[in-house]
Amino acid sequence: MYKIKETVIVEGIYDKIRLSGFLDGLIFVTGGFSVFNNKKAQESIKTLAEKTGIVVLTDSDAAGFKIRSFVKQLVPEEQVKHAYIPEIHGKERRKRLPGKEGLLGVEGIDNNTILNALIKSGCEIDGSKTEKLSDITKADLVQLGLCGGENSSALRNKIAAAMGLPSKISANMLLAAINRMISPEELARMVANAENV
Repeated sequence: MYKIKETVIVEGIYDKIRLSGFLDGLIFVTGGFSVFNNKKAQESIKTLAEKTGIVVLTDSDAAGFKIRSFVKQLVPEEQVKHAYIPEIHGKERRKRLPGKEGLLGVEGIDNNTILNALIKSGCEIDGSKTEKLSDITKADLVQLGLCGGENSSALRNKIAAAMGLPSKISANMLLAAINRMISPEELARMVANAENV
């Protein structure tokens, strides 16, 4: 079992069951979109963010990103981290059919991939955490063609894929992930490689 300091925010009970198999820490279930109207759940998220900090770990589909964005707006930026699972096509064992977008959700992802996502987000696991690797700014993203340009979205998607992140990630979320996961030199190499493909 890996001890995690932050409270992990997930969409559903099956995600919680999945994580409880290898994580020792608080896991809070939003109940999917019901969190949008559940004032009690919203207050709990705010309290947990203040006391332990939170890490949002949702599916990589559109629904997961809507929930992630909603939770992000509830709490101060310094109290929330974001862990992303890659876009992997498939279906969970308990389901008869794959989800609408055909992607595995948190409950279908292997332990190591989830653990790596939590580590890369900057969570404190077993008493240690990964510090930021970069201080890249939004202006740097513009200069690299990842923001504000004609092909910025396509280039961001290539960089996200190279980093094992979902394609739906916004420019701001990509910036936060870049600063946690790679150096400025690695980013410049990734952009050059993506532009040459």
